Amino acid sequence: MTATDDTNTIAEKKRVALSYLNEAWEGALADGVDPEIVAHAALFTALSDLVDTYGETAVAELAGTLPDRITSREFTLRPTLQ
Repeated sequence: MTATDDTNTIAEKKRVALSYLNEAWEGALADGVDPEIVAHAALFTALSDLVDTYGETAVAELAGTLPDRITSREFTLRPTLQ
């Protein structure tokens, strides 16, 4: 397997995972759970899993990169007027 194959496989797994998460998210919203609560639960679940896999220090370092990534609009899906 080549590096390109690995990259394609990882990209496909990410697409599938995102599809599952979107489905669960929409289900929670349909059941009346507020989007902010779903978001907090998703963040908690993701961070807990990452800590379990990589440890607190690595996850804290990752979290430390988030402010710059957020303000540079890496996670912005909809354009906003400022």
